[in-house]
Amino acid sequence: MAILKPFKGIRPIQDKAASIASKPYDVLNDIEAKVEAGDNINSFYHVIKPEIDFPVEFDHYAPAIYEKGKENMMRMIREGVFNADATDCYYIYRQTMDGRSQAGIVGCAGVEDYFNDIIKKHELTRPDKEEDRKNHVRVSQMNYEPVFFAYPQAKGLDVIMEHIMAGKPEYDFVADDGIGHTLWVVSDEKTINDITTNFANVKYTYVADGHHRTAAAALVGKEMREKNPNHTGNEEYNYFLAVHFPDNQLKIFDYNRVIKDLNGLTAAEFIAKLGESFIIEEKGTATYRPNALHNFGLFIEGKWYSLTAKSGTFNDADPIGVLDVTILSERILAPMLDIKDLRTDKRIEFVGGIRGLGELEKRVNSGEMKAAFALYAVSMKQLIDIADSGQIMPPKTTWFEPKLRSGLVIHSLV
Repeated sequence: MAILKPFKGIRPIQDKAASIASKPYDVLNDIEAKVEAGDNINSFYHVIKPEIDFPVEFDHYAPAIYEKGKENMMRMIREGVFNADATDCYYIYRQTMDGRSQAGIVGCAGVEDYFNDIIKKHELTRPDKEEDRKNHVRVSQMNYEPVFFAYPQAKGLDVIMEHIMAGKPEYDFVADDGIGHTLWVVSDEKTINDITTNFANVKYTYVADGHHRTAAAALVGKEMREKNPNHTGNEEYNYFLAVHFPDNQLKIFDYNRVIKDLNGLTAAEFIAKLGESFIIEEKGTATYRPNALHNFGLFIEGKWYSLTAKSGTFNDADPIGVLDVTILSERILAPMLDIKDLRTDKRIEFVGGIRGLGELEKRVNSGEMKAAFALYAVSMKQLIDIADSGQIMPPKTTWFEPKLRSGLVIHSLV
């Protein structure tokens, strides 16, 4: 069964939370983060992206970067901007976007669960990004940012959380992007025990977003255990920070593709060849959004087309073969466009659905890209089926929104 443990969170004082909280480290590049932080010295970007405090040309992976992040964090603790809770707590974190809310339990996951496959993954990690996050944890001895986990809905936990959320929150603000963030502190011993007891019935948890942070947290925890001759198993480094959401509340957005060229084909030749695997319908200039699994939108030369995969071009019995990203790769990208490695090929780029289909039109109409593919969003069931099967999704398959805000609760490993 999955581990969930309360902890003494390090949190901003109430009137500073909104100005401190930032988007996750990988949502903005260093220039965008620097602009967003502005003259706010307490922006959490100074902790999770401390490269914004250095010249642009400075090595983002230099030891000074990680030391600067720790220095900025310790300054805020020293100045009383952050304080640690006196007792172990859970925290309920609710996000509201476009009228839809999702509420999760902020608590510690178990390092051993990561290695024992109790925490299920669906995505490969890149060693350079993993090492970057590991260095932040090694130097700071903290989990600065939570990872985003899902668990199969448990009605007992739903009831407990609804009761907590009927009370007064500790933080409640709407960020500049219009997304609401509300957090309740759960310090009552009985409620903490009720959460722990109910969560003990959860067999597996699933990494929804944050595979690199999850790997980094687990690997550093393991390193610390191996270096401690007096290890008991109760140390805080045996756990890491996560927000656990019931799967029925989460929404996965589409993750679309834009293509720089047609591999020597004209648009007419390309569309004709698509007819071998797809039923094609011209939709004109009005934006076309895929309406079902195995249906795609193609935007090329100012027009939208509906592409519906023909029977025999996919395998609904295979958790990977059923995915539309698999169909796209196996029927179009690899054989027609010679795009075989989605991680390294510079002729393809990825556009999160949060940007809207208008972004696809814009990039093609500008001449930057030749064509765009709009995909039907992956479901939580598909994600869980793949994770349970031990398989890995193709790159850039899922896009979760809203993203967790960083800096609302921090976990110390010591």
